[in-house]
Amino acid sequence: MKKSNTRILLVDDEEDILEILSYNLSQEGYKVFTAGDGLEAIKQAEKHKPHLIIMDVMMPKMDGIEACEELRKNHVFNDTIIMFLTARAEDYSYVAAFEAGADDYVPKPIKPKVLLSKVKGLLRRIKKQEEEVDNIRIGDLLIDREEYKVVVGEKSFNLPRKEFELLYLLASKPEKVFKREKIMEKVWGSEVIVGDRTIDVHIRKLREKVGDQYFKTVKGVGYKFVVQQA
Repeated sequence: MKKSNTRILLVDDEEDILEILSYNLSQEGYKVFTAGDGLEAIKQAEKHKPHLIIMDVMMPKMDGIEACEELRKNHVFNDTIIMFLTARAEDYSYVAAFEAGADDYVPKPIKPKVLLSKVKGLLRRIKKQEEEVDNIRIGDLLIDREEYKVVVGEKSFNLPRKEFELLYLLASKPEKVFKREKIMEKVWGSEVIVGDRTIDVHIRKLREKVGDQYFKTVKGVGYKFVVQQA
């Protein structure tokens, strides 16, 4: 069995699912921890600092969406991948998950081999992104890739992973119009299917946090990062 330092937290209120997933992921060499509800998930995450969290939506005490929102409020988990694995297939649950900061949303049931493939794909993407540590400075805006930190003037703050990646992508080529399809591919990856609303929600949040003046909507095409004139 291969050994890995990658830590994975499984969160589900069904013991049999935890058992099956734990076994398959452990066989791949991952260090696996488990939790049975959202509150316990937060405690386990704070204790073990997982690289990946695979979480159900419907759970007692605190559901997965709420737990995801709480985790994303803590910059310690900016680099943590959060993937929902759930029987909830409604559009509103899907949208709510991505608004809360999810990286992927996978419907149950799923074959263990398919899940393992998804896990490996997500972890590969994160490793590749972490190797790209170039910072971007435009005027009084600094995007610190290594610390996932954004500085605007005298204000400094951390962004959730997907918001940061979207900002970094747009700012990497100022004034270039990025088509929605390219944004989906670069930020969410080809293995994750997201709708236009997901991108729009993340842009709206960036406008609120970084500044509306930096982002321009190109109707019917996509978005671009606008360089401020002195």
